[in-house]
Amino acid sequence: MAALMIQGCGSDVGKSVLVAGLCRLFTNRGLSVRPFKPQNMSNNAAVTMDGGEIGRAQALQAMACRVPATVEMNPVLLKPQSDVGAQVIIRGQRIGTRDAATYQRAKGEHLAVVLESYRRLQAESDLVIVEGAGSPAETNLRANDIANMGFARAADVPVVLVGDIDRGHVIAALVGAHTVLDPEDRAMIHGFIINKFRGDPALFTDGCTEIVRRTGWRDCGMVPWLSAVRRLPAEDAVVLGQGGRTSAGGINVAVLLLPHIANFDEFDALRNDPNVAFSYVTPGSAVPGNVDLLIVPGTKTTLSDLAFLRQQGWDVDIAAHIRRGGRVLGVCGGFQMLGRRIADPDGIEGAPGSADGLGYLDAETTLTDDKVLRPVRGQLADSNAEFEGYEMHVGRTEGPARARPFARLGDHADGAVTADKKVAGTYVHGILASATARAAILGTALQPDDHAVLVDTLLDEIAQTLDGCLDIAALAEIARLS
Repeated sequence: MAALMIQGCGSDVGKSVLVAGLCRLFTNRGLSVRPFKPQNMSNNAAVTMDGGEIGRAQALQAMACRVPATVEMNPVLLKPQSDVGAQVIIRGQRIGTRDAATYQRAKGEHLAVVLESYRRLQAESDLVIVEGAGSPAETNLRANDIANMGFARAADVPVVLVGDIDRGHVIAALVGAHTVLDPEDRAMIHGFIINKFRGDPALFTDGCTEIVRRTGWRDCGMVPWLSAVRRLPAEDAVVLGQGGRTSAGGINVAVLLLPHIANFDEFDALRNDPNVAFSYVTPGSAVPGNVDLLIVPGTKTTLSDLAFLRQQGWDVDIAAHIRRGGRVLGVCGGFQMLGRRIADPDGIEGAPGSADGLGYLDAETTLTDDKVLRPVRGQLADSNAEFEGYEMHVGRTEGPARARPFARLGDHADGAVTADKKVAGTYVHGILASATARAAILGTALQPDDHAVLVDTLLDEIAQTLDGCLDIAALAEIARLS
């Protein structure tokens, strides 16, 4: 069966976008394509139609293939929950929390699950495009590897290695990887791609020749800097350091940048809305006085991030913001923080404990081990604006505030809103992607299309660019399509 694995010389070299673009390119050529990432680490997750969660990048790649996302596309997902530990998700379901050292020793146990998921995708498609994680040149992590060469060799999947020229030293990165890999791993690599090139590609012709001479790998092409990438859903926290975007008028929206912020890709719809001036409130900064809507986002560690919020003085800023007439929206963990109290008696998200919430919504939350994972559709309670989204949370939130819901989801209500409508909370992620719901929440003019339509257009744009700059025939040959 045909397959191709895209590995990189490091993290954030553009593997996820290249896989998405290639998925759309080969799908547009009439092939049945599936994305696959054996192991991912991200707090930006997507809920699948089969009731699990996977990395957001694989959901985007499934969209590129024009198929629903499934748990098989990312069988192992690690969601960082502290500096040294992470929640471990296997085929979409949480099995517990592991510290880095423990997981590193035991990760090889998941290879059988990874290979089974991969074989299932192979059976239903013409081509599987696999994304690696980090770099295979991190030889200190090679033992028990399931993310890069450990998987490639076990599944016999040929590899193309990506170098990021925007970082510089790309020749050293690719040739260095060739040098440190053991012979068996090195033999899995059949070609290389230079990514994020700015300027005239002819200026690097000699560089590519040098890489070929030193490695023997096939030159599969050079990808220019893709401006469309900044408007795609973000998976990694790298984007959070890139600030916001201003607009000529419109509504000012800010999001508190909590240490363990999760599912922040749902704010991409705001970043790309021409009616919105969007920004993150970074640690050490105060909430700006001109903000119209302040969002308290989801988080992997609600009690810990609530304490951080108070340490930053953001609780005082929120009170001042509301006094000025500003509005607040809490999403998931942010919704829980807006209530009267949060309790984690069993230590679901860290050490057992409890704390007073911010007190704007008359409700209390108890964190439980029963995680809610489901796609939803519904209407905003005050406007009937329709939306699609997903729930991904632990905990039950109860109290008088729930009598005034934020939204209706079929046969049950979601969230809560204060009587003056200044403060609202919801458990649903992704509502802002709907143009009508976003307009109702913001009180702005509609964009022509929902955010999903924009993303689909961008995927076609990226695929077209890759078709013009990569040696697609060489990639097809490496993947054993021809």
